[in-house]
Amino acid sequence: MTAPLDIVAGLGRAVLGASAQVGALVLFAANALVQLFRPPYGPRQFLRHFVEIAYFSLPVVALTALFTGMVLALQTHTGFARFNAESAMASVVVLSITRELGPVLTGLIVAGRVGAAMAAEIGTMRVTDQIDALRTLSTEPMKYLVAPRLLAGTLALPLLVVVANTLGVMGGFLVATLSLGFAGPAYLTSSWDVLEAMDVISGLIKAGVFGFLITLMGCWYGYQSQGGAQGVGKATTKAVVAASILILAFDYVLTQAFFSR
Repeated sequence: MTAPLDIVAGLGRAVLGASAQVGALVLFAANALVQLFRPPYGPRQFLRHFVEIAYFSLPVVALTALFTGMVLALQTHTGFARFNAESAMASVVVLSITRELGPVLTGLIVAGRVGAAMAAEIGTMRVTDQIDALRTLSTEPMKYLVAPRLLAGTLALPLLVVVANTLGVMGGFLVATLSLGFAGPAYLTSSWDVLEAMDVISGLIKAGVFGFLITLMGCWYGYQSQGGAQGVGKATTKAVVAASILILAFDYVLTQAFFSR
């Protein structure tokens, strides 16, 4: 009887520990959101993080989206050619990019680039007691470090996704017209006719949620880091992994909410 009870006890401890972590994370996010609406406001901090997320992530997001659209067009054409359905290629490319690949790939790229940087920066401040120094100077760390990042990430990701969607569709267009023999006007007409407002809006809403999750994970794991440089490295890794998993999980949840009819 001891072994089964030990298993149950272990599962119970795991569930309680996970529940405690989720509760602490929710309180952390709620505190940061409350700080957004409390004066004084810090536009400089917001702009700095917005530029860091949106502008400096733009090159890698643009290149990824462009080549993704090109590869997607090639693969779609190859598959549809088996069923003589090449004419549907434009529709598949534009819907795949705007609904899924644009938001998800952009989120994963920004998670690896920005989420890691945030966790490292805040984690370094934590282990070197700079966060405690902010409190000594009568500065609320959540308002100064976390709240501007959450707002910047939530607003920057949709803008990046607009760029990713545009370049992804452009990549498919270039391959279709230059390599596969499609007529440019016909391809664009097919793409435009199948595209609905909800396809674009759902991708932008996903992007906003992903931006919030990425910055939240970066700030959370950085804020909780301890143990010197090794602890900062672990926090950085955890932030990227957690943000990536949450992006994929919430992508399913939001897709189910938007398109389950």
